[in-house]
Amino acid sequence: MTDKTNLTKALKKYFGFDKFKGDQEAIIRNVLAGNDTFVLMPTGGGKSLCYQLPSLLMEGTAIVISPLIALMKNQVDVISNISASNGIAHYLNSSLNKAAIDKVKEDLKSGRTKLLYVAPESLTKEEYVDFLRTVKISFYAIDEAHCISEWGHDFRPEYRRIRPIITEIGTAPVIALTATATDKVRTDIKKSLGITEAKEFKSSFNRPNLYYEVRPKTKEVDKDIIKFIKQHHGKSGIIYCLSRKKVEELAAILCTNDIKAAPYHAGLDSSKRSQTQDDFLMEKIDVIVATIAFGMGIDKPDVRFVLHYDIPKSLEGYYQETGRAGRDGGEGLCIAFYSNKDLQKLDKFMEGKPVAEQDIGRQLLQETAGYAETSVCRRKMLLHYFGEVYDKDNCDNCDNCLHPKKKIQVEDQLVMALKAILAIKENFRPDYIIDFITGRETDEITAHKHHELEEFGSGEDDDPKIWAPLLSQAQIAGYLKKDVENYGLLKVTAAGKKFIKSPVPFTIVKDTEFNDEGDFASDHDGGTSALDPTLDAMLRDLRKKVSKKMKRPPYVIFQDVSIEQMATDYPVTLEELRNIQGVGEGKVKQPYAADFVKLIKRYCKENDIVRQADLRVRTVPKKSMLKVNIIQSIDRQIALDDIAAAKGIEFEDLLTEVEAIVYSGTKLDIDYFLEEVIDDDNIDEIYEYFRESETDDLETAMKELGSDYSEDEVRLVRIKFISEMAN
Repeated sequence: MTDKTNLTKALKKYFGFDKFKGDQEAIIRNVLAGNDTFVLMPTGGGKSLCYQLPSLLMEGTAIVISPLIALMKNQVDVISNISASNGIAHYLNSSLNKAAIDKVKEDLKSGRTKLLYVAPESLTKEEYVDFLRTVKISFYAIDEAHCISEWGHDFRPEYRRIRPIITEIGTAPVIALTATATDKVRTDIKKSLGITEAKEFKSSFNRPNLYYEVRPKTKEVDKDIIKFIKQHHGKSGIIYCLSRKKVEELAAILCTNDIKAAPYHAGLDSSKRSQTQDDFLMEKIDVIVATIAFGMGIDKPDVRFVLHYDIPKSLEGYYQETGRAGRDGGEGLCIAFYSNKDLQKLDKFMEGKPVAEQDIGRQLLQETAGYAETSVCRRKMLLHYFGEVYDKDNCDNCDNCLHPKKKIQVEDQLVMALKAILAIKENFRPDYIIDFITGRETDEITAHKHHELEEFGSGEDDDPKIWAPLLSQAQIAGYLKKDVENYGLLKVTAAGKKFIKSPVPFTIVKDTEFNDEGDFASDHDGGTSALDPTLDAMLRDLRKKVSKKMKRPPYVIFQDVSIEQMATDYPVTLEELRNIQGVGEGKVKQPYAADFVKLIKRYCKENDIVRQADLRVRTVPKKSMLKVNIIQSIDRQIALDDIAAAKGIEFEDLLTEVEAIVYSGTKLDIDYFLEEVIDDDNIDEIYEYFRESETDDLETAMKELGSDYSEDEVRLVRIKFISEMAN
C-alpha cells in the first residue's frame, strides 16, 4: 500500500483522519520503504502516528522503545480501540505478571501483534532478547529519543544500550522520534543509534499560539499563581515543580484555596497516578501540579496554561513542557517564575557528579538563565536554540515583545568582541570571553597568558552589563555560532568576519536584572500590597481598649505583625482572619476577634476599599504535623528536652515551635516541666515582669530582668504567660 490514495484511505480507516498533518505522510512513506528515519517534531505534531500507521501496514511486529511505562497502557488502548482483532498491540514492562507476559508472547508468535511497546530496561533482559529473536520485526521506533544524549534534557543511560540490543535481536529499519533536540543532541542520537545516514524530517518549532513570559519568583509566588488560576477559572493547566515535596505542598495550597488540583510525581503509586491522569483528562480536576514525570504523551488538546514554579534545568525541557499547552491551536499561556537562587540551587545539586556531567549540566543551565534574563523576543531566542531562524523582530506574543525595552547601539563593541574571540583562537566560552574583554585577570586567563594580548581589556570602559546580551544576540544575528561538537565554544562566522571589516548598525537590549530576592531590579507591576496607616492606627487603638478591658498587655491580644497584616490584607470574616500570621483557631474563638473583623469591614465600606480577595491566599501550615506531635507530647507531659531529642531538633528550635503554637491561640500547659527546671520564685518574678511590661520582646526582657535568668528560662515562662493570658 504505497500510492497516495491508499495511504490516505488507511489513515481514514484506522484513525478517522481525512488528511495527514505536516510531514507525517513523507515520514510514513520513508518507513514503509524500509529506510532509517529521524523525526524532530514538536509536541502535538502527531509523532506517534508516524510509527503506528506503518506498523499496521507492514509485515511483522514493530517494537516501540519508550521510557513511559505509565503511558504504554494508554497507547495500547488507543490502538486496540481502532482494530476489531484482539492483541493487535501489547506492552512488555515490569508491571506485568507471568500470565500476562505469556499472553503477550502467544500473540506475538501467532503474528496478531503489530505493535509492541517495550521499556528500555525490559528490552535488555536476556529472556526477552532470546524470545524476540524468534519474532519478525518490521522496524524499531525509538520514542523520546533525546533520552539517548547526555546533552538531552532527560538523559537515561539505558538508552545508550539500545543499538547493541537491536543488533542482538535482529537488525531492521529504525525510526527515532523526539520533540526537542538541538543540533548537538540530533548528532548524538543518530550516532548512538547507528543511523547517521537516516533521512531527517524536521518540523518547525514555532508554536504561534503559545504566549511566553518570565516573571520574578518572589516570596509571593504562591499568591501570584493562585491569582493567575482564578483569573482563568475552570481552564485546564499544568504547574511544573522540580521537587516532589514542592509538588505536594503546592497542590495542597491550591486545594485549600478552592482550586481543583492534584499532585503527580513518580513517588506516588501507579494506580494513584493513573487516577489523577484520568481525572485531568475527564476534567474532574483543572490543575495538575507535577514533576517532569507528567505530560509526555498526554493527549489533552485544551491545556490552557503551563506554569513553571521552578525554572527548568534546560531549554529543551522547558520547550517540551510548555508544548503541552494549546495543542488544539487555541490559547496557551506559558509562564515561568525565575530567581537566581533557584539557579544556584540547581548548580549545587551537580556537585559530586562526574566532572563531564557537571560541565554539561552547567552549560545547559546557562542557556536557561540566558533565556530567562533576556530582553529580546523569547520566541526568536527559543527557535534559535533549536537551530531555526525566526525572521520577525516582534512576535507580539511574549512579554518582551509586548513590553519592549529601549535598544542601544553597540556596533563598536561587537567589533571588539569579534576581534577578542579571534585573538583567543575561538576556543573559549562566553564567561571567559567576557572576562577577557573586560580585563579581568583570572587565574585561567593568566595561565593562558591571554592578559598579554593587545585585545585584553579592550572593553573595560564600557558598561559591563552589555557583554552577555551582546554575545547572545550576536549569535541570533548570525555573527557568532556555538561549536556543536565542543558545546559552548564561540566561533566567529563568515558574516562576523565581514562585520569586522565593514560594520553595520547593530543594536541590542540589555538583559533583565534580578535581585537576590528574585524580583526584577526594575519596576514590576506585581508588587506586594502596602500597609494602610489609617487602618493600622485604628486597629492599634482597638487593641489598646481590649487590653485595658481584659487587663492584659496589648501584644497578648494580637502581636504587631498580626495587626500590620490586617492593615494590609483587610480580612473581613473570621475565616479570613485565620490566614493572618500569628492568628490560629484559638485566637479566632476569642470574643474580641469579631470586633476586629467588624472594624475592618466597616472601614472598607466607608472608604470604598476594593479588596483583591483572590490574593488572600489560604496557606497550608508547614511543619503542621510536627506542631501536632509537639502538642500531643506536651499533653502527655513528656519533658521538653526529651521531645526535642525525639524530633531530632535543638532545644531552642523546639521552643520556637512551642512559641508559634501558643501565639497563634492554642493553650499549652507546661507547668510540669517548669517545676522541674526553674524555682517557683523565679517563675513568679519572670511572669510578673511580662504582666507589667508593654512588650514581649526577649532582648528587652533579658536587659530588664538582669543576668539572674537564662534566655531559655525567660522564654519558657513567657510561653506559660502567653498561653494563660492570651488563650
